[in-house]
Amino acid sequence: MDLNLKDKKVIVTAGAQGIGLAITAAFVEAGAQVHICDVSDDFLDGARKQFASAPVSYSRTDVTDEKQVDAMFAELSKKWNGQLDVLVNNAGIAGPTLPVEEVDLPAWDQTIAVNLTGPFLCARRAVPMLKKNRGGSIVNISSVAGRLGFALRTPYSASKYGVIGLTESWAIELGPSNIRVNAVLPGVVAGARQERVIAAKAAAFGISHEEMRERALSKVSMRKMVTAEDIANQIIFICSPAGASISGRSLSVCGNVETLG
Repeated sequence: MDLNLKDKKVIVTAGAQGIGLAITAAFVEAGAQVHICDVSDDFLDGARKQFASAPVSYSRTDVTDEKQVDAMFAELSKKWNGQLDVLVNNAGIAGPTLPVEEVDLPAWDQTIAVNLTGPFLCARRAVPMLKKNRGGSIVNISSVAGRLGFALRTPYSASKYGVIGLTESWAIELGPSNIRVNAVLPGVVAGARQERVIAAKAAAFGISHEEMRERALSKVSMRKMVTAEDIANQIIFICSPAGASISGRSLSVCGNVETLG
């Protein structure tokens, strides 16, 4: 099975932390040249140390800021002579954990901006480069909350449903240009972000952190969290020659989450 991505040019948004960091590491291991952007100087500094001897470049870029996104792509187009093989739209936020009547508009707007507008702003600059390259791959990180309703997480779930809409629309539009577009849907992913989500939901339901964790995993058929590396491995596969005919798919990596609540 050919998973070699040697010298491929890859952009990973929010690639300096969490799932993004694992995705970056997997592409580096597969031989790719990776550019990661993030909004945290601390996380970027940590990534620089981790990938000190690897072909990785960095920028502090907010994917909700049109000018910053355009500047990043202009710089990379010049650096890579217009070549781009893969865009991974990984940047996302959890948004508020509240009943719908308590969600304020700024919280709603911020969640939609990061999780939905960000992928759009990046894709519209990536597509001309991918077309010049005569093909490539876009991977959008959605969530199982993009296929299942999620109580108390309206902004997040709505944005992740939207990501699937982007994915399926772009797959149809860009397929004739040999550009594949897929969504990866993580489930309950082990890590600090998930622990914050569990804590917020535990508080909302008035139960303990451990009880909330058990409740969440009881709805996963395999009764376990997935890892950031599990997500990264799926992405490597669909972006590699082994996944050359996969497009327009929403691929869950979740241990089969049956329901969310």
